[in-house]
Amino acid sequence: MNKDALERIRNEQFRGKIVSAEEAASWIKDGMKLGLSGFTRAGDAKAVPMALVNKAKTESFKVDVYTGASLGPEVDQYMVEAGIINKRLPFQAEPAMRKKVNAGEIIYVDQHLSHTAELVRSGLIGPIDFAIVEAMTITEEGLIIPTTSVGNSAIYVEHAKHVIIELNISHPSELEGIHDIYIPAKQGEREPIPLTKVDQRIGTIGISVDPDKVIGIVVSYQPDAPSTIVPADEETALIANHFLQFLREEVKTGRLTEELAPLQSGVGSIANAVFSGFLNSEFSDLEIYSEVLQDSVFDLMDAGKVKYASGCSFTLSEEKVQQVHENIEKYRDHLILRPQEISNHPEIIRRLGLISINTALECDIYGNVNSTHISGTKMVNGIGGSGDFARNARLGVFVTKSIAKNGKISSIVPFVSHVDHTEHDVDVIVTEQGYADLRGLAPKERVQKIIDNCAHPMYRPQLQAYFDEALEQTGGHQTPHNLDKAFTWYTNLAKKGTMLDTVFEVVQ
Repeated sequence: MNKDALERIRNEQFRGKIVSAEEAASWIKDGMKLGLSGFTRAGDAKAVPMALVNKAKTESFKVDVYTGASLGPEVDQYMVEAGIINKRLPFQAEPAMRKKVNAGEIIYVDQHLSHTAELVRSGLIGPIDFAIVEAMTITEEGLIIPTTSVGNSAIYVEHAKHVIIELNISHPSELEGIHDIYIPAKQGEREPIPLTKVDQRIGTIGISVDPDKVIGIVVSYQPDAPSTIVPADEETALIANHFLQFLREEVKTGRLTEELAPLQSGVGSIANAVFSGFLNSEFSDLEIYSEVLQDSVFDLMDAGKVKYASGCSFTLSEEKVQQVHENIEKYRDHLILRPQEISNHPEIIRRLGLISINTALECDIYGNVNSTHISGTKMVNGIGGSGDFARNARLGVFVTKSIAKNGKISSIVPFVSHVDHTEHDVDVIVTEQGYADLRGLAPKERVQKIIDNCAHPMYRPQLQAYFDEALEQTGGHQTPHNLDKAFTWYTNLAKKGTMLDTVFEVVQ
């Protein structure tokens, strides 16, 4: 037996189950449903999916793929290109998959990330034929110790007919102990989740599994794919500064203390950049309760700004992965990784009183937010965890640049083309132009704040004209709209390549 694997498999009952990735892939047949570990390119199964890709060269089959969130290229790119994915849920972020989804060649179920486990538990998703989960260790007690994410691994292991463990030796063994695996009972039978503090542990260090369900262990040495986060730019730095100014006002009024409240940040470059803004701010002793812990979280730890961070996964650039691995002892006592149904659970989010920061594709003048669909029809990635947090947080904040495609697209529109977050769940909108605090405002009261503070100057006259005309035509309805004109912004974009009406063109 491989010496490295022997050291990581500390339970004798599992040591005779090592198989090749090819043998494990041979067990997977057409029409099966797979529950895979992984959350935003971290802790995902890699060896068996690649063996399935190779198997597809000589055998025709398709499978349904359930995960935690987006995965690395072994699944979300190569399996797509091999044509072996029939259905995918609950989140993806891969261009090749996006193309197939929007071509109607893959069935995509876009879900709130806290909901998947409940649907598996109730039997609405499944039955799952194989759970394929990445682990770094199997303990003496037979617990599966995950690697850099937990995602939905625990619920998939619990409910799958069979389990394949990918034992990944590339992850440092010092990660053992940072996980906190807590699985709620069935709805109607469960107790309150006993989590009241960010740094509290309520579960076990690993995932319990019936040894008889584990039919194979595949040894892997392949590291996680690095995150695709791009560095902050001038506009994202401005967004961060406006958000910090909003927080300063909250402290000044006494609604927040200088330690703020636990922070959550969605995945992506803009949200990561907003977190990075705390580096040069006066705020310190911060706590983070999020789904994704990105580069900025570890930068803030290095700067002494963050005292504790709880998440579901590490989603790190190649450079940051190396730094974290080399200094894991420095970080491990300040980190917890949890299942996503706990990291994203409405009960916990509401109890802890989070400040939630997520990215919008577009917002409308009344505060509705579209996170998922370009021009209302083309899926980008998915809603992810943004809905879990925005609806239940103390503060639901959405950030976006005010324009895209060199000004051809306005991110502030009269009426969003697809509603993921209604005006009732959106507290603050921030762009590089400024911020709009929408709390306690009626729809018509929000309009001027959003146009004046968040829209790009080149689009403000056009937005103002739309609202004024809608107000006059409706006689002052609760939410004035001219439905004949609301979506001309998108038809103009499709026909003319820009949302900007020539009547309102200004020198940029």
